Amino acid sequence: MEQDQEQIVVDTDFHEEIEPEEMLELLEQEKAKLRAETKQSVNHEQSHSRKWVLRVLIFALLLNVVAILPRTFSIPAIDFLKTSARLSADEAVQTYKEAVVVIDTGDGKGTGFGITADGLIVTNHHVIEGEETVIVNYPGEGLFIGNVVAEDGAVDLALVQVAGTDLPYLSLADHVDLERDRSVLFIGNPLRFNGIANQGDWIGMTSRDGLETKVMMLDAPVYRGNSGSPVINDYGDVIGVIYATTTDQEYGKIGLAIPIENLDRLLSD
Repeated sequence: MEQDQEQIVVDTDFHEEIEPEEMLELLEQEKAKLRAETKQSVNHEQSHSRKWVLRVLIFALLLNVVAILPRTFSIPAIDFLKTSARLSADEAVQTYKEAVVVIDTGDGKGTGFGITADGLIVTNHHVIEGEETVIVNYPGEGLFIGNVVAEDGAVDLALVQVAGTDLPYLSLADHVDLERDRSVLFIGNPLRFNGIANQGDWIGMTSRDGLETKVMMLDAPVYRGNSGSPVINDYGDVIGVIYATTTDQEYGKIGLAIPIENLDRLLSD
């Protein structure tokens, strides 16, 4: 009964996003259309006309892409959709994704992940900062009201509790090791998408102002909305929580993650 009371029902389009596979199909259709129309134009127009038609077609394609994506969307991000579609075919990744949730504060959207069957969820402090309750969307379980039960800005982590039983969750690593855990997988809700799986490499540690912990540097395609995403090693254990991106002189744009051992500070409370 308690779960029924806490679970909420809203319009179905509240969290309904364009799926990665659908986006890729639309883009491929547009590319095919552009190739066909360009080929036809080349066969019937003179040289200067061909260039003009091609420019118009490219501009039209860009307008179509903008119409599909309601917010700014970089072209390299298309690659993460392809990668996610490939990774998501794996049964283990499908299982991980069931435990990765959308956390909505009304003003923004982030990621979180379950760590217990009774609905304890990890996310970033900055995702829920200033909130006492949030809306939590489990992919296969629906929407719940989540109560912020612990938060620590010094390590940018927070715990959210929903009322539930037998909810999907991820296991946490006992410890992390740079050599053993170099290859990582992460799942989150970047840009306007939900449940995007991607991969990368843990390339080292660094310090950040305002944090009482060193953070993991990830050579991986991390985007806005990935905050709170679990970083998972090859053994299926969470070793970190993505919280930001930065630009590194050697690696360029990289993701940053809080090592999972910092979660002990909240769990002990």
